[in-house]
Amino acid sequence: WALHLKNVTVSLSGQYECSFATYPYGRKAAKIQLIVKAEEEQHYMKEVWLNQTLEIPCLEETASENLSNYPLKWLVEEDGRKEELVTKEPSCPAVYRNSSMLYGQRVHLGLNNALKIFPTKITDDGRVFSCHVVSHPERVQKSSTTVRVFGK
Repeated sequence: WALHLKNVTVSLSGQYECSFATYPYGRKAAKIQLIVKAEEEQHYMKEVWLNQTLEIPCLEETASENLSNYPLKWLVEEDGRKEELVTKEPSCPAVYRNSSMLYGQRVHLGLNNALKIFPTKITDDGRVFSCHVVSHPERVQKSSTTVRVFGK
């Protein structure tokens, strides 16, 4: 026996019970606690040499063809502030945010929605870049990567 849930939302979180009568043993029951997460995040570390190209995958464990149907955005975090670098809507080509003084001309959306930064600078060291994919109105998948830049 299986319970199939469609259009899962956070409101479906809770305890579910399956019970049935057996002969001659009486009633059998099993309970399961379902927790629906609105947000899922993975964190990675990337190391790169100064002045090289840095490529950060969006969601490493998700097939890239699955991402092409959903809106996504890349952000960079500095001192608790998040700045949007790249946004992509499924119906439009990537839109690059040019207001970034630090990353304006250095960031591009690569294959499989990876963020490409060239050239890397010492100011990129310790920065956290995150990719946010809205795969459902109530579900956001996130991948964040801390960057370490090494000089030669």
